Amino acid sequence: MRIFETKKELQDYLETARINKQKIALIPTMGALHEGHISLLNYAKPLSDVTVCSIFVNPTQFNDPKDLEKYPRLIEHDIALLEAAKCDALFLPTVEEMYPDPNEKWHIDLNGLDAIWEGKMRPGHFQGVTQVVYKLFALVQPDIACFGQKDFQQVMVIEHMIKVKQLPITIALCPIIRDENGLALSSRNMRLSSNGKIQALALFKTLLYIKNNFGKIPLLQLNKQATELLNSSEGITLEYLAICETTTLKEIKTIEQDKQYVALVTARVEDVRLIDNMILN
Repeated sequence: MRIFETKKELQDYLETARINKQKIALIPTMGALHEGHISLLNYAKPLSDVTVCSIFVNPTQFNDPKDLEKYPRLIEHDIALLEAAKCDALFLPTVEEMYPDPNEKWHIDLNGLDAIWEGKMRPGHFQGVTQVVYKLFALVQPDIACFGQKDFQQVMVIEHMIKVKQLPITIALCPIIRDENGLALSSRNMRLSSNGKIQALALFKTLLYIKNNFGKIPLLQLNKQATELLNSSEGITLEYLAICETTTLKEIKTIEQDKQYVALVTARVEDVRLIDNMILN
């Protein structure tokens, strides 16, 4: 695996791939890698000739400086995982490399996607996400970019940005990887105790309850029952639970046959903020 710390080095490396008309896949990450991230790499391999993973803890998407400070940084562990998974290239830039102008301005109209759910709870978060992802897209110019379903709203935001900017990039929405009990793998899980991980399973169980009863129980009643299920679960502090149409992420009142739906949930366990979701049809 080749490791690049500057944009110039990575561009020079990728120039050969482009001359040879090779397909490039990008897997953008913030590090603290786990099996979920490696599944994105494995998904990309048969669809591309060159796999590029980026590790960059992007400061512009954190609205809480303490959260940025606490974010785990395990670069030696991450490099070992990527090497074992046979990643071709790792891009490992500094903040200064990605943001040479510390006062850089960025804003994109996200059609309301940045004003609901995660966007409402974390003002400015999705502007920061699109800012850094657009930089990575412009640099790598991938044919395909792989993102995990766990950050479902983030993927919808990036899909919208691709349409607005008319980028020739295919987004792959890769399935959530869960542990043997159903807990969605997340870099934040390492901040949970053993008991906290057990308590956090309430999110998965509630999503499963919604999926199993979607279309069988009236939506209002289903949402109420699922909310009660979480609120009565030990150690769970619920932030939101919603059943939404997938592209707009607007909460629904009726089910239409030709649309896709997703249940979104966010809760705190031991003061660690966890997100999860499940596609319902």
